[in-house]
Amino acid sequence: MAALRICTPGGGAPEARRGSLAAAGSAVQHGPDLIGFSSWVLPISAGYAVDRRHAAAGGVAACHGLSCADSGRRKNHPRASLVNGVVSSLEDSSGGEPALCVSDSPEDASSSGKVLSDLRRDMVDGISGIPRISAGKKGMKFRKRGQGGNRLTPRSAPRRASGKSGQDQRILLSEDDIAAILSSVTHESSIEECNSVLIRLEKHSDKTALGFFEWMKANGKLKGNAEAYHLALQAIAWKEDWEAAGQLLHEMVADSGCALDAQAFNGLIYVCAKRRLVDWGTKWLHMMLERDVQPNVSTVGMLMGLYQRIGNLPEAEFTFAKMRKCGIKCVNAYSAMVTLYTRLGHFAKSEEVITLMNNDEVVPNMENWLVRLNAYCQQGKMEEAELVLKSLVDEGIALNVVAYNTVITGYGKVSDMQKAMEVFDRLKSAGLAPDETTYRSMIEGFGRADKYKQAILYYRKLRNSGFKPNASNFYTMINLLARHDDSEGATEILEDMRAAGCQCSSIVTVLVRAYGSVGRMHKVLQILKACFYKKILFDATSCSILVTGFVQNSLVEEAMRVLREKKWKDSDFEDNLYHILICSCKEAGCCDDAVRIYNQMPKSATHPNLRIYCSMIDVFSIMERFTDAEALYLELKASSCVLDMIAYSVIVRMYTKAGRPEDACLVLEDMEKQKEIVPDKYLFLDMLRTYQKCGLLEKLSDTYYWILKSQVELDEAMYNCIINCCGRAIPVDELSRIFDEMIQQGHLANTVTLNVLLDIYGKAGLFNKAEKVFLMARKQGMADIISYNTIIAAHAKNGDFRSMIYFVQRMQEAGFPVSLEAYNCMLDAYGKAGQLEEFAAVLQKMERAGCEFDHYTYNIMINIYGRKGWIEGVANVLAELKSRGGEPDLYSYNTLIKAYGIAGMPEDAVKLMQEMRIKGIAADRVTYTNLIAALQRNENFLEAVKWSLWMKQTGVAATRT
Repeated sequence: MAALRICTPGGGAPEARRGSLAAAGSAVQHGPDLIGFSSWVLPISAGYAVDRRHAAAGGVAACHGLSCADSGRRKNHPRASLVNGVVSSLEDSSGGEPALCVSDSPEDASSSGKVLSDLRRDMVDGISGIPRISAGKKGMKFRKRGQGGNRLTPRSAPRRASGKSGQDQRILLSEDDIAAILSSVTHESSIEECNSVLIRLEKHSDKTALGFFEWMKANGKLKGNAEAYHLALQAIAWKEDWEAAGQLLHEMVADSGCALDAQAFNGLIYVCAKRRLVDWGTKWLHMMLERDVQPNVSTVGMLMGLYQRIGNLPEAEFTFAKMRKCGIKCVNAYSAMVTLYTRLGHFAKSEEVITLMNNDEVVPNMENWLVRLNAYCQQGKMEEAELVLKSLVDEGIALNVVAYNTVITGYGKVSDMQKAMEVFDRLKSAGLAPDETTYRSMIEGFGRADKYKQAILYYRKLRNSGFKPNASNFYTMINLLARHDDSEGATEILEDMRAAGCQCSSIVTVLVRAYGSVGRMHKVLQILKACFYKKILFDATSCSILVTGFVQNSLVEEAMRVLREKKWKDSDFEDNLYHILICSCKEAGCCDDAVRIYNQMPKSATHPNLRIYCSMIDVFSIMERFTDAEALYLELKASSCVLDMIAYSVIVRMYTKAGRPEDACLVLEDMEKQKEIVPDKYLFLDMLRTYQKCGLLEKLSDTYYWILKSQVELDEAMYNCIINCCGRAIPVDELSRIFDEMIQQGHLANTVTLNVLLDIYGKAGLFNKAEKVFLMARKQGMADIISYNTIIAAHAKNGDFRSMIYFVQRMQEAGFPVSLEAYNCMLDAYGKAGQLEEFAAVLQKMERAGCEFDHYTYNIMINIYGRKGWIEGVANVLAELKSRGGEPDLYSYNTLIKAYGIAGMPEDAVKLMQEMRIKGIAADRVTYTNLIAALQRNENFLEAVKWSLWMKQTGVAATRT
């Protein structure tokens, strides 16, 4: 708030006595930002400062009927002036309003007189469009705090109305007055006479003043005339024509030879401060500094007040630092910084500013004492707060109700209500009456301390004193009553909230939160039925808040009762409400409750709600009731409802959870027919996993390029999924490109991704890339036993025994035992290479390590012995396999058939085919190929032809051996 309030007891606004423009009195003082009371009730309020020019300039401001209330005592000064925030008497100065110099019009009008006459006519003609307020109109009323501090009483005084634009009130001049003023000016008039006219016109209308300013320019009245430029800049600022203001500043120096000073910029900054134009206010400050113009107290005071109101801490800190560097002492700037830091919770910095102020020897005013007090009280430093109170008393300043309220609030924050009550008693002992803020702070303090009876007592005192509780008091009381299970008291508070004009939905929200937080949600319906439950049934918003609260507290039956009794009709709102309730149950893991709610909701056979059905499909999937989930999907499909991307995503996941990826693929086919649907990242992931499970490499490839085309953002999960699923479906070069892109983007590949890359690179013979991937996996600690098995298998298949042995050793060094898979790779590699000694050595190592053979091990042995024609060895392997409870599989039979062919035993090979039929093992292409080759090798060509024809009849494609 402004520490000065502009007032003039008489009819038009008086002329300001000219004072030193260099004097730097703060024109804008802002009250403390305190919890529990507003900044407009400061204990210091002075009458009306006269003139916005002097407010902006920071000079001496004369006023009439200035009233000052200091420390609860008011003094009336018939005439006083404010210099740098100090009220001083003007009794010694000449009384009365200074008259403007007005001369008669010359009998022979010169050419310049004709120009002025035209200007006068244009101004008078344009008056009708200017907003006016009668000079004789009764002044607007403002509020003041009486000496007792208990009531805000009206005080009548004329003031400058800010209006929507924030511009000060004008002085009304009639057309005759303007004509008379303008006729008194000629080309020969002095600069002082022209300035007097400009001042008078500027009070009437900015447009009129700027028009006369242009006349002064045309007639050479602006040379060295800084005061005229100050007035013109102020008028342009009210129009917010900042470009013109910048040009006028340049013209002031370049054309008229005036020096820029703080007053020239203060007029611009004043308007910015009034209208909260923080960016422009900051721009003018920086322009001042760039042009080496020293700011004054007014500059700093206006900007710091603006930054405090807007909450712009960075600019406030910059301006504050610049102020101290320039040696300016503006008490309001210190107050603003303390207030900003306190409001943001930067209490240590607030105390630093207080220390700086003491070190800078700046004398605090009442406002500064209050913000200091607030800074300590907000952080619960009540010892320091009491010291501030003592300092106020030591300075001879009587404490007002605001100071007491601040301390009560502070003790309430630390839940020391004994001390708060002592302060309350001190307030009354000082002859002050508690106001609404006092009672509100006591209620909040007792509420925080969980003092139920005392809070009720002060709540009733508040009401009995004629004051009204605020929203915070209602919230505190409802929470207290909920904790202490006082349903009757809660009903009383709810009725008070209704009487205070609180909306029904807001009341229900507070009640639901309070009783839900203490586990007494079951009492809410009973409390509401005792007051305005019937009104809730007609209000859809209140109803939805109430039933949502019941569902979130697992009171589904109460929620269902409210929904059955509701009186409002809105099908769309009702559908949304049921959807919210179902989703709340699902998120809470109460799927059975979600099904109950769904079964009660009204349904449409022809127009099902897509969102609700999708949520229920998800709920049934969680409950593994896939039949019910599929039934809902089929209902959607049969209706006129068009499925969207979210619906398809839910249905695909349902089939995936049910272990039916083939059905999920059918759903995806239906989705692809709707060309307007573009999957999101999550649906693309589901598509890739589904197609991978079904082994649809072509679909994987198409989906991969669809992802690239759709420009979906690829994150770490997406990159890993693409490589895992599409690695074998896209070219190796493209796989390498997407992997390199992933690494460049800073994403990490997981173990599965690295193993897939190892496998693909190894099978493609890209061993350098495979080893780079393996080294990356080891460096990141991602290499597991599968990684070692994969790199060993790649080198074994390539016949690189040295690298194979190297990685087997690395596996052991990493703490992994040599796995069965690694042994099998070594057996297969040595066997196929004919290195039977190494083959036998590996078998011995496996036996010493206690490694049990699997089917693959036996098949390798059968294959190697068969190639050598060692039928006895093959028989021994088969016997050992059966002794361990195993039976030959398809691969075993294929290997045995080939071995019997090499050993010249085609009849035994045919017997194996018959054995396979008995055991229900279907022969594949390799089986028939090996059998035909065995018969041909032993010159049984006719039998080979028969088996070849049989193979064609069974639909198995033949291949050349």
